[in-house]
This record gives sequence, C-alpha cells and structure tokens, in this order.
Amino acid sequence: MRREFARSTGAAVIAGRTLRDLPAAWLRGSARLLLLALLLLGAAIAWRWRAAFGPAALGAEIGRYPLAPLVFLAAHIAGSLLFVPRTVLAIAAGLLFGVGWGIVWAAIGSVAGAMAGFLVARYLNAGLVDLSRHPMIRPILDRVERGGWRAVAGLRLIPVMPHSLANYGLGLTRLPLAGYALGSLLGQLPMTVAYVEFGAAGEQVMLGASGWLGPTLIGSAALALSLLIPAIARRHPR
Repeated sequence: MRREFARSTGAAVIAGRTLRDLPAAWLRGSARLLLLALLLLGAAIAWRWRAAFGPAALGAEIGRYPLAPLVFLAAHIAGSLLFVPRTVLAIAAGLLFGVGWGIVWAAIGSVAGAMAGFLVARYLNAGLVDLSRHPMIRPILDRVERGGWRAVAGLRLIPVMPHSLANYGLGLTRLPLAGYALGSLLGQLPMTVAYVEFGAAGEQVMLGASGWLGPTLIGSAALALSLLIPAIARRHPR
C-alpha cells in the first residue's frame, strides 16, 4: 500500500513538473521557429533585391554614416545570415576604407558573421532535428570535429563553398566556438585580402587615379594563394 502511494505520488510530482515545463518549452520552440521564418524571409528578400547589394552601392550607403565601421560590421553580420556573398562585402570594404582598414574591418566582419551563423544554427537545431544520426551528414561532422580549427580553416579555403551555408553547417557540430572562430579567421583571410585589394583597386579606377595596379597584383596573388593551399593539402595529406 505504501509502495503504491509513493509510486502514485512520484508520478503526480513528475506530471506536475512536466506540465509546468510545457509553457517554457513551447515558448522556446516558438521562438526558434519564428527566428527561422525571419531568416528565410530575409534571405528571400535579399535574393529578390540582390541587384541593390552591389559593392559600390553598399559602400556608398554605409559611407553616409559617421560610424561607418560599426555600420559595416552590422551589415556584414546581417549579410552572412541572409546568404549575401562575403566577397561582395569585402569589395565594399576596400571601396569604403581602402586597403589597410578595409582588410581589418572585412576580417572582423567575416568572423563576426561566421560566429553569428554558427550560433544561430546551434540554437535553431537544439531539439528540432537530430542531424547527427544522418548516415551522410554524420561522417562529415565527425571529420570536422576531429580536425578542429584546422578542418574549419581548410573548409573555408574551398572557393566554391558558400560562406553562409558553411556557417550554418558547422553550427551542427560540437566544435567549440573559439576553435571555430580561429579556423574561420585563418581560412577566410586570403580571400578577404584578395577582394579588399580588388575593391581598393576599383576605387582608384573610379577616381581616375593611377594606383590601381598594386592592389590588383596583390589581390591576384592572395586569390591564387587561397586556391593553391587546398590543392597542396590534398596532394600531401597528413
């Protein structure tokens, strides 16, 4: 009799806790779904009006604000979440800030955008879909997790890998945020330097100045380096 009473009492306590937890779980799930819907809507809008996201137009729009670097970083984070190519943002940085500061702000913006996509994917996927058991996805996640920041850097060097897609995909791994940020910074840097240099060269051309050749050559060398490193790594695997 006592056992039955204790058992029924314990079940009632568990049921009471479950009922109390339902509103919080419902709110968390609703918030995730709402955020996902907003991101999809934003990506659709960005695609529909993609002609307005040209580097010159972005640079001119951001340059109107006194705190242009902060506006650029905010635009970079939003662009990374909405699948705006980071090459466009790097060229805009070169047009707006020149070579030196353009590389600094573009590198910070690319890492900040990568971290934002990583954290959003990790939060959105929490409790919604268990992709870790998928037979095609699980081996990829395992390789990246074992490789750590080096695997992230290698993935970032692949030129055909979309920046935003990689952010969301890597957010499904168990990589620590610090290692992910370091790998993203190192892997994205050659391409960032290349397109900032191209943007700075474009600014010189638009101004009718003669200083476009140097940035063009440096940008071409950085772009060639970003393509060469993955080829060498494939030929000489560790």
